[in-house]
Amino acid sequence: MSDGAKTLSKEAFEKAISSEKPVFVDFFAVWCGPCQMMLPLIDELADEAKNYEVYKMDIDQAPEIAAKYGVMSVPTFIVFQNGEEKERMMGAMPKELLAQKIEAVIKQK
Repeated sequence: MSDGAKTLSKEAFEKAISSEKPVFVDFFAVWCGPCQMMLPLIDELADEAKNYEVYKMDIDQAPEIAAKYGVMSVPTFIVFQNGEEKERMMGAMPKELLAQKIEAVIKQK
C-alpha cells in the first residue's frame, strides 16, 4: 500500500513525465476548494494505480511549469506519456471518471 500521490518538485517534473508508463499529474493550488476536495481521491487513485504513476503539482510552487503546459484553472489533470500530453481533464470529478480516462490512454498504446 502506498501513501498517496507524491508532490513533484520543479526539478523532478520533466523526468517524471518522460516515463514510458503513463503519468497522471494533478495540477492544484492550496487555496483552491475543489482541489482540496479532490486530494483524497487523487491519493486513493495513487494507492490503486498499477499501470501508471500519480503525482501532484502545486501551481504556486511551479508557476513556470503551469504556464508551459497551459494550466489556466485548477484542478487540472493531465496524463503524460513519454513527455507528451495524452489527456487533459479540468474541474472536480468522480475518481472513477479519472480512472476511466487514464485507462483509455493506457489502451491506446
